Amino acid sequence: MTNFSNALIIGAPGGIGGAIADRLESQGMKVTRLSRSSKPPIDFADETGLAAAAEALRTKAPYDLVLLASGILHSDDFGPEKSWKMLEKSALEQVFLVNTIGPMLAARHFLPLMPRKGRSVFAALSARVGSITDNRLGGWYGYRASKAALNQFIRTLSIELGRTHEDLVALALHPGTVDTDLSEPFQGNVPDGKLFTPDYSAEKLIAVMREATSADSGKHIDWAGEEVHP
Repeated sequence: MTNFSNALIIGAPGGIGGAIADRLESQGMKVTRLSRSSKPPIDFADETGLAAAAEALRTKAPYDLVLLASGILHSDDFGPEKSWKMLEKSALEQVFLVNTIGPMLAARHFLPLMPRKGRSVFAALSARVGSITDNRLGGWYGYRASKAALNQFIRTLSIELGRTHEDLVALALHPGTVDTDLSEPFQGNVPDGKLFTPDYSAEKLIAVMREATSADSGKHIDWAGEEVHP
């Protein structure tokens, strides 16, 4: 198991991202939190702002952990689609921006702040529903597709980074069903004992990231340390 010394959490105000940042700080690690309200602020819709934030943090680098903890399933304007008849361009654009495009652009701008040698982890929160082989219920078109695309990005990224960054592990993480704003409208369907607190999920995910090896790079790993198959 490897401890981290300097972490960058993107999406830290969120339930899971904030809980991970809090836990790492309580263990004596340096943590930088980025969000739309942080200083510097970031917004996935503003790539210029992402570049500026990365430049502003250069003096705090290198980061041996970069975690992308942002995600969206629904908003006041839309919810997850139950049918293809509910697909709307504006909702799909927002879901893919936050769940896929934003993390990809964040990788472009923040990976240069990670070490080329020595163990480090670049991780993004994904979801089991992004698994194609595990899709038995259908629905949630945009969310499923955006997370499947994120998983493919992490896999592809891991191949390239394997050539350039010694011992950097790229991971997609499934946190379980966590008691956050994202899951709140759907918690009635969660089996007893399977709705996790943000702190519990954070504890498990930190352990997964610490224990991951180069053999795990590119995989989608759940909170229990098990691989979620594509």
